[in-house]
Amino acid sequence: MRHDTTAMILAAGLGTRLGALTQDKPKALVPLNGKPLLQHCIENLINNGFLHIVINAHHFGEQIIDFVEHHHFDADIVISDERDLLMDTGGGIVKATPLFEGSEAVLVHNVDIISDVNLGEMSQQFLASGDDAWLLTQDRETNRKLLFDEENLLVGWRNKAEQQYKWVHDSQSALRQAQGPLSYQEMAFSGLHFFRNDLFAEFEVKRSSVIDLYLYLAKTNRIISKPIQPGYWFDLGKPEQLEAAENHLKTI
Repeated sequence: MRHDTTAMILAAGLGTRLGALTQDKPKALVPLNGKPLLQHCIENLINNGFLHIVINAHHFGEQIIDFVEHHHFDADIVISDERDLLMDTGGGIVKATPLFEGSEAVLVHNVDIISDVNLGEMSQQFLASGDDAWLLTQDRETNRKLLFDEENLLVGWRNKAEQQYKWVHDSQSALRQAQGPLSYQEMAFSGLHFFRNDLFAEFEVKRSSVIDLYLYLAKTNRIISKPIQPGYWFDLGKPEQLEAAENHLKTI
């Protein structure tokens, strides 16, 4: 069956920052107001019009597979099985690339992100744009930032705490060393991104970071910053963030 955009939920992570909450279950099945994070994510994607969903699974992967098999969702859901080897964010996407066939584009959604971003509308905008990828970004404080030029094209990555940089082009690295800090726009990654369905097809299936892959792809592709200003957005990597999201969702 053909779908304009496939949605992929990254659900293979170990969830170590959640401590005891992930000792007997994957992060994807940690409850948020009585419902697993994975269910929140699936239902939100369906409500936004995504009817073909890929989910990768590693840590307690059999629990994720069992959850999907025993819940009826009004969508075609397939598992990208990483139980033998965790592939990280980039490798997981590369491994799942054959499952995107039949779609023009892919939305990747971290399972621990909860937001009210209108992903259905953004999907249509991305399809019409002709760009190769959109990285949904925010102007918020974090140690790790993506760097973009005046045309919103990805040019680098920065770890503020460690004063570490990675650049798309060697010339940018050399220029910074010669002139000092450059005036690139620094934006935080939201854990949401769109790309054309075959963008990662050239890569070997191995463990890799999606940011490193995007930095490589940006040499020859249009990898764009797309700023978002959602009503709410939560990264549920830590117990206190989970609690904050629970409290907020009870008010809406």
